[in-house]
This record gives sequence, C-alpha cells and structure tokens, in this order.
Amino acid sequence: MADLPFNLPKPLARRLRAAADAEGKIVRALDALGPLDGRDVALLDVPDGSLRTSLLATGLHAHDVTACDPLRLDLADGSVDAVVALWQGFEGVRPADLAEADRVLRAGGRLLVVHDYGRDEVSALADPAAPQYREWSQRGGPFLRGGGFKIRVLHCFWTFASIEDGQDFLGETFGERGRTVGAAMKRPRLSWNVAVYHRWRGGVAPEGAADDEGGGEAGPR
Repeated sequence: MADLPFNLPKPLARRLRAAADAEGKIVRALDALGPLDGRDVALLDVPDGSLRTSLLATGLHAHDVTACDPLRLDLADGSVDAVVALWQGFEGVRPADLAEADRVLRAGGRLLVVHDYGRDEVSALADPAAPQYREWSQRGGPFLRGGGFKIRVLHCFWTFASIEDGQDFLGETFGERGRTVGAAMKRPRLSWNVAVYHRWRGGVAPEGAADDEGGGEAGPR
C-alpha cells in the first residue's frame, strides 16, 4: 500500500498503520511544506487509512490519482497546488515524471515525495542495498543533485503497546530480520527516519518565496 513503506497483508498492514508515526510528524511536515490547508492536492495512490484521514484533516481538497508507468496524472493542466506521493511514487527521479507533475501544478505549486531515509532501526528490517537508504538521499543522488528537490528528514517512530507486542509483530511480519531487531528492543518503539523530498514547480522557488523554505540537510557522506 502506498501509505506504508512495506507491502504487507491487510492484517499486518493494519497493525503497522497503528504503530507508524503516532505523533503525526509526517502529515505536519507535508502541511508545512505545501501548505495543504484549503488547497487542491493530488494524492498519488493514497488508500483509506489513518494517514489519509490525517491528510484530509488538514483541510485539503483531495484529487485522487493512480500511479502508473510512465506517470500520467488524470488531471487538467495547472489544476492543483500540490502533488503528494508516499513511498511508492517517484522512486528515483525521471525527467518525464517531473514534467508530468509540473504540468498539473499551478504556479508556485509543490511536489512532496515521502520515502524512508534510513540510519535508524526500521531500516534493519529491509534490504540494506535498497536505493532509498543509499543513493536517493546522497547529495550527489537523483533527488538532491539535479531534480530540484530539497530534503526534510523527520525523526519518527514505530510505537507498540509493549516490547512484547512489538517483538510479536516484527517476527510475524519480517521473519528472521524482525526477530533479530525485536530481540534488541529496550523500549516499545523503533526509530524511523523519514525523508520528505520537496520541490517547487519547475524546480525553482517563485518570486518572493524563500528558496530554502522547509529545507533540511542529508546525513553526512
């Protein structure tokens, strides 16, 4: 599902939605970078769930669009103020995809792309060679080198009812990797760093806007 960093069966996905970012940092960051309140926002394959509910609670006007390859957004030119993609959209940066996002964005619009950042406990559950943990967030990588993006890194958590609840979920969901991570738990949560790559329409800040608004720095390389 596009509102989670992992594709999971429905019962496990439901448990992860309950655990992931209970503090609401991801939606607050998206709203600050958009902003989203009162704006027309394209949501790229964002299903029903807690994250969608929180996004709608910002006061945005949702325009649901379907991810496809090559990217084609079923929206009129210049019809939205922001495009939001969560984990499974904009996997790397392709000029044609950026052009399609720019096509539907109004002047001063924002493209907001969420991916995992790594350097945390959650990344031990995934393939360490996955690009989101390596080249995507590097200063010379596709987002930060030539895509016109900046990055905001959010220090989030997966929070469970207890250590035992977390260990049970991790073992059932991720097998041996999950059991290893669960065995090291000293508290009922895992650190989870999330990157929000944000880009003005055309890759250039409009006149009067701070070019580094909402910016952040990638980790040292």
